[in-house]
Amino acid sequence: MASPVEISVAATGKKLTVPTGLFINNEFVPSVDSQEKIHCVNPATEETLCSVVADPTEPRTATFVGSRALNSVRMRAEWAGSELARRAAILARRSGSAKDIDVAVAAARKAFATTWGKNVTGLERSRLLNKLADLMERDAQQLAELESLNNGKPVKIARDFDIGDSVACLRYYAGFADKIVGQTIEVDNKTKVAFTRHDPIGVCGQIIPWNYPIQMWAWKVAPALACGCTIVMKPSEFTPLTALKLSELIVEAGFPPGVVNTIPSLGSVGGAALSSHMDVDKVAFTGSTVTGRKIMEAAAKSNIKKVSLELGGKSPQLIFESADLEEASKWAALGILYNTGQDCTAGSRVYVQESVYDAFLEKLVEKANALTIGHGFDEKSGGGPVVSKVQYDKIWSYIESGKQEGAKCILGGEKRSGKGYFVDPTIFTDVKPDMKIVKDEIFGPVLSVGRFKTEEEGIKLANDTSYGLGAGLHSNDASQCMRVSQALEAGTVWVNQYNLLYNNVPFGGKKQSGIGRELGSYALEEYTSVKAIHWNYGEKLDWPL
Repeated sequence: MASPVEISVAATGKKLTVPTGLFINNEFVPSVDSQEKIHCVNPATEETLCSVVADPTEPRTATFVGSRALNSVRMRAEWAGSELARRAAILARRSGSAKDIDVAVAAARKAFATTWGKNVTGLERSRLLNKLADLMERDAQQLAELESLNNGKPVKIARDFDIGDSVACLRYYAGFADKIVGQTIEVDNKTKVAFTRHDPIGVCGQIIPWNYPIQMWAWKVAPALACGCTIVMKPSEFTPLTALKLSELIVEAGFPPGVVNTIPSLGSVGGAALSSHMDVDKVAFTGSTVTGRKIMEAAAKSNIKKVSLELGGKSPQLIFESADLEEASKWAALGILYNTGQDCTAGSRVYVQESVYDAFLEKLVEKANALTIGHGFDEKSGGGPVVSKVQYDKIWSYIESGKQEGAKCILGGEKRSGKGYFVDPTIFTDVKPDMKIVKDEIFGPVLSVGRFKTEEEGIKLANDTSYGLGAGLHSNDASQCMRVSQALEAGTVWVNQYNLLYNNVPFGGKKQSGIGRELGSYALEEYTSVKAIHWNYGEKLDWPL
């Protein structure tokens, strides 16, 4: 078994024990054929917390046989030119294979066929999910501290929001586990009947991001387990620690071996292997649109597995002249500054009606200035550092681009001295639609503020993007709220609020922001396969024809 490590928490004087191996069949094990490590860094101090076993970085044809080898190796080669592959070259130099993914998938397949899937009742799945939720709630403080160390976000945010919501998510889907039903369909009441079953789709590869490591874990795991699927989870290479810690709770809750497996891995390896694997039935991914395209391609070129994608965004908020400007400024600040802007639905474009532009902007700057970006263990912090040096450099490249392209930086835009990947709230005005800061997803606390005269112009500006994940509008005109909410091209539209999600309400994107839905009853459709059964109990077939 792989040995755990202890991480000292200077702020509390406590030590956190963290497993460092691959989690397969309810055990933490070393890699089949690699000694490579993923180095986990504290973004507040830039110090290495610990190293965990990484799935190796270079594929080897010996891993696969027959046509599976040709498909998988070719697809992984296509991933090799990506940014993730370049990062892999920095983290690990030796050749390896994707054998760990194969072992995990085999474990998940065996569990699906024997101790999970159709072999366990919905009531039992519900019981285990509720037990897992209880354990997460019990360990909320410890999980929050580990999340803060590895991701940077404030402990209080991780504990009260991310983990609190994750516990509720598990309980929500626990309630669905014995309520997955089909239909009885009339065909001929005298001789025939048809009915449908919603069967678990099978082995699911789940690839989660670094911005909400625990919450995205819960969003993926809860509906999949409720439906009876088994899982191979690939956490982000930047933030694998809480996924490994949660794997301990999988064992304690009593889930059978192989139901949930966790493989810390680079995206160009684990993500590519899962997406192209011939024995994976579905892949769920949250991350960039660029990577989402690669996953769709790999899924299509392998076994045409089912895919759900929650991808990027460049979400707008419209501030109309009838809006409560005090409240609207708070929601706009929350929209771009929550999680230090590292949010797929970050409201990174705000358009304000010309008649209230100056008054709103003054309030917005005041609200942004009031937020403290600091260390995660400081109770005063409402936001932490960004997750990594890679992300830090990316954000600053966009800030410099905004300045060079002629936007006016009215807040922030200056680097701090000292250690830590801290980026203070930054607001640009005098923006134009073709500027990079207006077009591209930045994933940081960088806001572009524009103006509009008419409702039609505001809608046109808001929809002028290839993304369609979220959008918001602020108005006290009820008719306008209905018109504009219907006109905005986004999977989620907030009216007089922003960025709040609920476990019973579906979430997902339009356009290049993804396909499929998370949360709510709609998420169950992503993990089930509908089977139609035609039953003849009375018709005698005339033969020959």
